[in-house]
Amino acid sequence: MAALGGRATLVPAGDPTRTDRFTPLVHHVHADASVSVLLPDDHELVATAWQAPRGELATMVELADPAPVPLRESIRGLLWITGWLRALSDDEARALAVEVAADRPDPRLLDLGHGAALLKLVPASLVLADGEGTHPVPLDAFAAAEPDPFAAQEAGWLRHLEVSHTDVVAALVRHLPEELRGGHVRPLGLDRFGLRLRVEATDADHDVRLAFSRPVGTPAELSTELRRLVGCPFLAAQRT
Repeated sequence: MAALGGRATLVPAGDPTRTDRFTPLVHHVHADASVSVLLPDDHELVATAWQAPRGELATMVELADPAPVPLRESIRGLLWITGWLRALSDDEARALAVEVAADRPDPRLLDLGHGAALLKLVPASLVLADGEGTHPVPLDAFAAAEPDPFAAQEAGWLRHLEVSHTDVVAALVRHLPEELRGGHVRPLGLDRFGLRLRVEATDADHDVRLAFSRPVGTPAELSTELRRLVGCPFLAAQRT
C-alpha cells in the first residue's frame, strides 16, 4: 500500500474538535515510514508547523488503498501513520525533493519554492486496517519489509480477471463458505501469499483470502498457484 502511494489525507492531531482533512499535492512514503508531503505555500498547515514548538505539528497521514476494479465499497485497506509534521529549511526541502523524485517522479515537485512547500512527517506509530482486521505495525518491521513482487502489476491483472475471465472467478466460488456463494464475487487483491475476493452480498460485503500453498515470487509460480485454486485438470495430472 505504501509503495503504490494510495490516496493520502492529512489529519491534524491534538485537537479533538477538528474534523478538517487535507489532501497534499504530492505525497511519498519512505522506507523508514516517514512521509514527505507537498502543500501550497499558503496552506494553513505550513504556517502552523512553522509556528509550532520546535517547528513540528502532531499529524496523522491516512493512506487509502482503492481497489483496482469498481466495487460497492471501493477502499480495501487503510494505513494510518501518526507522527510529527516538521517544517523544513530551504536546503532540507530541496534535498528531500530530490530523494522523492528518485523514487516517485512528479512534475509538481518543481513547484517547490515557487508556490509550494515540502514538509516531512516523522513517524511515531503505524496502524493497518483491512478486511482481515486492524493491527499495529512496528516501525522496524515496516522498515524491514519489501514491496510485494506483484504490486506494480496487480491492478492490471485484477482488471483483466474481472473483464475477461469471469469463468475463472466463477470457478473460485467453490472455495468460499457455503453462506457466501450466492453473493456477487469480485477480484479484490493479489499478492505473494494468495488471492483476495470481495463477496457483495445483500446483507454486507465480505472479504475472503484464498491462500496459495506457498509464497510465490515469479509470474510462473503465480500461474501455477492460480491454476491450483481454479482446479486445473492438467495441473492435477502433472502432479500425479
